[in-house]
Amino acid sequence: MSGEAKNSNVFRSAARTAVLGLGAALLPRLSGALPFWMKLPSGESSFSGEIDSIFNLILWITGVIFVIVEALLVIFVIRYRHREGRRARYTHGNNRVEVIWTIVPAVICVVLALVSRRVWAEIKQRMPEDAMQIEVTGEQFAWNIRYPGPDGKFGTADDIVTLNQLHFPVGQKVVVSLHSKDVIHSFFLPEFRVKQDAVPGMTTKVWFDAAHVGHWEIACAELCGLGHYRMKGFLTADSKEDFDKWLAEQAGQTPPPASSAGGPAPTPAAAPSSQAPPAPGVSPPPDGKAASPPSDRVSSANTPQEAKTSS
Repeated sequence: MSGEAKNSNVFRSAARTAVLGLGAALLPRLSGALPFWMKLPSGESSFSGEIDSIFNLILWITGVIFVIVEALLVIFVIRYRHREGRRARYTHGNNRVEVIWTIVPAVICVVLALVSRRVWAEIKQRMPEDAMQIEVTGEQFAWNIRYPGPDGKFGTADDIVTLNQLHFPVGQKVVVSLHSKDVIHSFFLPEFRVKQDAVPGMTTKVWFDAAHVGHWEIACAELCGLGHYRMKGFLTADSKEDFDKWLAEQAGQTPPPASSAGGPAPTPAAAPSSQAPPAPGVSPPPDGKAASPPSDRVSSANTPQEAKTSS
């Protein structure tokens, strides 16, 4: 058998292996088989299953391709290693194999793009009409959450504003309008498969819901300054009765409307007037009470008073 014929057989075998491997990649995906260390957090939103399916499909395809490529690399390194008395031979390659490894990835990418596009449109572009409306504004380093008051409109004196506290009824779809006061932040709810940037000067909407009552963290997934690591909020899915009770409590803590339209906006209900508001970047615990500022801020804040006393 000539050298070119042997080379052609090697490439045919490699192509066969690649196609079989790609076919095998779909089998574990259909059964949802994943090692425990590769599984995502439990999905809480109604669309988390669709996102997880796409993620698992891509993971299996790329994982199988990685194993095949690395195996072929090892085989070729061993088979075509330098040997004494063996002369190097130039080969052009195999056109059939080159066509296969061009067409197969292209088809995979097109299929993934079509599947992802449908899910993307359902989650990002079609906002549910019967959803609860909430505004979330990110700033260094906190989340300001605003609910419409009894008039059902934002930007009026009866708005209910909380600091780092987002509550909603379980089973209720929620549309969040994201804003930013200063820099780019990223509103991240890993258990809900929600991650969306909050960009200054833009309003971006996301929606989600919850199947179970529970508490989760709101993270900022964008490096937004030195206090980025402290920027977190708390997301709570309540029963309808508990949510109504909580919202009524927050409305009772909101100061009465100003006498003039140009009066000050309502202060965050999570930090009532009886408590000192938290320092920027200090997130309160889930009970909504303001936390004490870090020791470095306390010491710096007391420096002028200490200087006056010493003098």
